[in-house]
Amino acid sequence: MSEENPLPVASDSASRLQATRQLLERTRTELGRVIAGQDEVIGEVMVAVLAGGHALLEGVPGIAKTLIVKSVGRLLGLGFQRVQATPDLMPADILGTTIFKPGTDAFTFHQGPVFTDLLLVDEINRMPPRTQAALLECMEERQVTSDGTRRLLPLWFTVFATQNPIDFEGTYPLPEAQLDRFLLKIKVRYPSQAEERQMLERHRGSSNAGLLEDAAIQPVPADLLVSARDEVRAIRVEADLYDYILEIVRRTREWPMLALGASPRAAICLLRVAQVFAAFEDRDYMVPDDVKRAALPVLRHRILLKPEAELEGFEADRVLNDVLAAVAVPRG
Repeated sequence: MSEENPLPVASDSASRLQATRQLLERTRTELGRVIAGQDEVIGEVMVAVLAGGHALLEGVPGIAKTLIVKSVGRLLGLGFQRVQATPDLMPADILGTTIFKPGTDAFTFHQGPVFTDLLLVDEINRMPPRTQAALLECMEERQVTSDGTRRLLPLWFTVFATQNPIDFEGTYPLPEAQLDRFLLKIKVRYPSQAEERQMLERHRGSSNAGLLEDAAIQPVPADLLVSARDEVRAIRVEADLYDYILEIVRRTREWPMLALGASPRAAICLLRVAQVFAAFEDRDYMVPDDVKRAALPVLRHRILLKPEAELEGFEADRVLNDVLAAVAVPRG
């Protein structure tokens, strides 16, 4: 999948991935009326939903991070809740709390915003560590344990968290254990000049309700998302691709520029995301290019550069590209 066309529409009417193809067509049509550009970001947000993982969106304020997640929720017909992280946010503000029911001698559990399909945690690194840790169980086990009772979260529960890469005052950097729970780290960049002009033209005639309300996005059929996820999980993976994924992940653990390499969970995530990228190309089998495409968003937040590497101007993506270049590509 090329970066210029991250959401391709297949022309083969005999495609075995009908649901995925229809979902991508609807995504391109409906979200294109709301968001100018950011096709690659939208594609990776869809990857997170189809692969059943969570995503960390990193970018400066005002580049449509929240709008993208809300638009995808409308398109897929999923519930959406937003939490604005602040230094005084408590775990109960997200998970919910047990309250006394007036007129009775009983307590009832009042659900927090985490009980939804898509949860947007804005500026997650402004949460205190205690509240960040409260999300760990939700993200890994898709459940909330309160007063000894296990409460399951919705089937499509997905966390999309945002953080500003240049604002460090009053923040609490996410620990490695928390970062490893995110399937993807998505970098949201400025739109091109043409895309930004298109955005201005759209806002000129929009109402006070905003572009999302004006667009009146039509949700996809309820069973389409389920069928697309089933197609993704059925993508065929040859034995040499398992070895290729493992070699990439294991190589990061011994790379001289890295103090911390990717975890075993990273290998699983790399496989799942590569399967989605294969489906996006209308293929029912995976190839090495799918793994390469998945490597940066899956691994960039799971590695830790040595201080001397940072002083020399290295960054995670540059090191990962070097790792990919050093690993032999299987020739099937």
